[in-house]
Amino acid sequence: MADAGLWSDQERAKKVVEEVKSLKRWLEPYHALRKRAEEAREMAELLDAETHVDLGLQRGLDEEGDKIARDLEALELRNMLRGPDDGRDALLHIHPGAGGTESQDWAEMLVRMYTRWAERRGFAVELLDLEPGEEAGIKRAELEIRGQYAYGLLRAEIGVHRLVRISPFDAQSRRHTSFASVFVYPVVDDDIQIDIKEDDLRIDVYRASGKGGQHVNKTSSAVRITHLPSGIVVACQNERSQFKNKATALKMLKARLYERAVEEQAAKKAEVDKLKTDIAWGNQIRSYVFQPYTMVNDHRTEMKVGDVQKVMDGDLDPFIEAFLKRFGSKAA
Repeated sequence: MADAGLWSDQERAKKVVEEVKSLKRWLEPYHALRKRAEEAREMAELLDAETHVDLGLQRGLDEEGDKIARDLEALELRNMLRGPDDGRDALLHIHPGAGGTESQDWAEMLVRMYTRWAERRGFAVELLDLEPGEEAGIKRAELEIRGQYAYGLLRAEIGVHRLVRISPFDAQSRRHTSFASVFVYPVVDDDIQIDIKEDDLRIDVYRASGKGGQHVNKTSSAVRITHLPSGIVVACQNERSQFKNKATALKMLKARLYERAVEEQAAKKAEVDKLKTDIAWGNQIRSYVFQPYTMVNDHRTEMKVGDVQKVMDGDLDPFIEAFLKRFGSKAA
């Protein structure tokens, strides 16, 4: 950055500044943690040298040691989020599988689960699109989750999720198995060039469905955009303004096209990503069992949690961390 000619090239200067900021985001927490560890070691040596143990200081040292261990684990986890898109916000798409109302209800449960997970982490959640089922549940949903490393964390959730429970929709109270798919896309920044031609788009407007008060179903504010060359379809109905819904739908389309471009580029390099076979329909990545016992089992990492309700309330970090520790950047 001391190069006098750097600032004459604004594009190059911008990239250098971003690179410096990125390095600082890694180095500063590392140096701070290292300093705390050294201070804790010095304190431990002083306590060992004392003939009379100060219980207050010992408790403080033990607590600081636990904090350092947790912060170190968090830093190690962050080290696994080094993919080119890991730091981005995420678009989360949930779609029920075969099974009608039962699967649609399961898809709605997943919307709640991911919303709770995001809120626990302090992330912002916005429901961009939702189509309710005829009786219960949803036919599809798309959420935008904004927060540091939202995409890097949520890519661990891509795949088919399986539910086993006594169906509340079965008069005979029989056990049912349901499936829903989860896909995650990185939100593309404006500085990434994705060429979208107006001639390649078919834009349809329609009346929004579901909850929303008197305004819903009275005006055609919902927007559906079909990208004709790729066949990608996106929709948004969360705003009363057709203009705002169109802008959001275009952002969703841009994210899909970006993800498609990344996948095509990866396909040219070498073999198909091994994890792609794991997310094929029918090959569930995780099972949520409510009956005859309670258990959430991730089939990729063998991580098991017996408190299924805790998981449904958004406690997904153990599964995400286990996934990243096992697959790391290979899963990007």
